[in-house]
Amino acid sequence: MSIEEEIKRLEEEIRNTPYNKATEHHIGRLKAKLAKLKEEARKSRAKGQGFFIKKAGDASVAIIGPPSVGKSTLLNALTNANSKVANYAFTTTKIIPGMMEYEGCQIQLLDLPGIIYGASAGKGRGREIIAMARVVDLILIVVDVFTVNEIDFIKKELWNAGIRINEKPPDVIIKKKDRGGINIEFSKKCKLSYETAKAIIMEYMSNADVVIREDINEEQLIDAILGNRVYLPSIVAINKIDVDSKISKIKDAIYISAKEGYGLEELKKKIFEKLELIRVYMKPNGKIEEKPMVLKKGATIKDVCIKLHRDFLKNFKFAIIEGPSADFSRQRVGLNHKLEDGDIVTIVAR
Repeated sequence: MSIEEEIKRLEEEIRNTPYNKATEHHIGRLKAKLAKLKEEARKSRAKGQGFFIKKAGDASVAIIGPPSVGKSTLLNALTNANSKVANYAFTTTKIIPGMMEYEGCQIQLLDLPGIIYGASAGKGRGREIIAMARVVDLILIVVDVFTVNEIDFIKKELWNAGIRINEKPPDVIIKKKDRGGINIEFSKKCKLSYETAKAIIMEYMSNADVVIREDINEEQLIDAILGNRVYLPSIVAINKIDVDSKISKIKDAIYISAKEGYGLEELKKKIFEKLELIRVYMKPNGKIEEKPMVLKKGATIKDVCIKLHRDFLKNFKFAIIEGPSADFSRQRVGLNHKLEDGDIVTIVAR
């Protein structure tokens, strides 16, 4: 039996097995086997020429959606058609980058080729599309008023490709060892049974200490074991609202018209918020620089030093902070001080 045939057999068995306490352990083991086979199939397909776009700006966003939903029109509208737009041809597909300016940030937008059914399995150059989606900072799913039913399909393709949107990595610690079998320590709130967790883990390793620190399901445990999942924020935008404004509203989706400009400011704001960027203004020699340094939320003074030059970290003495994260004006702080949006920073070196 080929890998693809075995995958289909396992998927059918999982579908046909009723889920209850008695079958939980068996289904968990089947899901682990299935994920293992899919990973083998993915690696066997990971050959051949792909495509590459150099990342630029403060963050990057992949625009993913079916063909002909207005992705290119949206790209031009969001970049105001002022930034340089280049075509990168790769056999039958191309990817188009553009730069969006928002609140002092430079955000790179990547218009990917239309995604089709089976993209996660490599159909329609889907492997290259998915590979590019894995390395961005945010995924913007774009459909139009005629293809709203494609949203779930796109999310499924991303899921099958190991991309977890709007999720956090499961809080699981796995330490492999040479002997001693499988030992599992659970958080009190985890509903996953010991037998199910052990059956899943043993599909991948024979000796390990595992700490599950939150309530997770079988798929999340498998994700933690594999360790190659990508966790990205995502936004859904529904285009061509000017053509049909009476469609049923979908929770959290943003309704736009790339052609008419409707909803684009709201979309830009949502992209900025989802990226969780902060702007820090450097103040060397007593003068505040106009252009901010853009960092991810949670960044520290150490991150500022690294971004400036490694010598700043090597010769760091202290930093002077003004703004939201300071307890008082011109507060002196160390490398671990966590910054907030709008802070003014002066680095004092030896």
